[in-house]
Amino acid sequence: MSQPRDYYEILGVARTAGADEIKKAYRKLALQHHPDRNPDDAGAEAKFKEASEAYSVLSDANQRATYDRFGHAGLRGAGMDPGFQNADEIFSHFSDLFGDLFGFGGGGGRGRGRGGPRLRRGADLEYALELDFLEAVHGCSKEVEIARQSRCDTCGGSGAKEGTKPVTCSTCNGIGEVVQAQMFLRIRTACPTCGGSGTRITDPCPTCRGAGRTRSTDKLTITVPPGVSAGLQLRLTGKGDQGDQGAPAGDLYVLLRVGEHETFRRDGADILATLPVSYPQACLGASLKIPTVHGEETLDLPKGTPSGKVFKLRGKGAPVIGRQGVFGDHHVQVVVAVPGSLSGEEEELIRKLAALQDHKVSDKGFWRDILGRLTS
Repeated sequence: MSQPRDYYEILGVARTAGADEIKKAYRKLALQHHPDRNPDDAGAEAKFKEASEAYSVLSDANQRATYDRFGHAGLRGAGMDPGFQNADEIFSHFSDLFGDLFGFGGGGGRGRGRGGPRLRRGADLEYALELDFLEAVHGCSKEVEIARQSRCDTCGGSGAKEGTKPVTCSTCNGIGEVVQAQMFLRIRTACPTCGGSGTRITDPCPTCRGAGRTRSTDKLTITVPPGVSAGLQLRLTGKGDQGDQGAPAGDLYVLLRVGEHETFRRDGADILATLPVSYPQACLGASLKIPTVHGEETLDLPKGTPSGKVFKLRGKGAPVIGRQGVFGDHHVQVVVAVPGSLSGEEEELIRKLAALQDHKVSDKGFWRDILGRLTS
């Protein structure tokens, strides 16, 4: 299986290129390989799709950051599928952009079925998904309810009452557009009668009232890949609002929110933790059981470990997203814990140790003598 080409290489830009430079490069390639300029040329359409896929990723700050760090595998692992099935899907996906890139004609009629009525792609939706710390590390499946516009079951999305069908718009003759002449200019706009659909509904469906869509709440299962972090977005293609009949649905963008953990912190794929140890353990060494995101591990604490020293357990961190079988590390910082209170025997032993090491410590007997003189 051949490796996909680098997106920056496809557009012919540096990895440091800004948004305007990326857009300009895509405009040039899209104009060159536009299917309407290269009819029946499968090679040109393939290059058009390839450039559009590259632009789809590099023009999105979140997807670009994932791609820069993890490459194509990272996009797949994060549920970001930038691929397009055909040119029609590209025109629908970039319905607002093509008019800006190509000027009059935009998608060359593809978004309107080659001179046919204008088909509106469904709106994209957003959903914030809450994960706990370990769910983000190990991945999980979440069943959620999404309120969206779905195709009307009564009319099948046509908007017409059962037994009837939409009629051709008499204003635009089914084209979906009208041409207005202003001096030597000819301006093509959406038909004001049918709104660009090319048809009119004379007897609307009683369920959707002619819209072809109804509001519904759908249950979806969201698969969260291992190693995700807060702020990452997952794209579920076609799970947004339903578009016009014959047009694709929008996408659902799932924003991940990750809760904190009482023991662990994240730094990319690395896990950070703090381990309290006693003074004798730090001085004499010890074999300790410590928690990691994968379960308990043994840490052999050497003699004379200073407070603040960090130990690294390789491969015991979170999975590196998009790289199967690769994990970050677990970093544990040792902190010598000081007891808040001591028994008499413990205090005596510590005073003997202080004397042996010639360390000055507070003398409780001194203060007893002072208090005794004040009260006598």
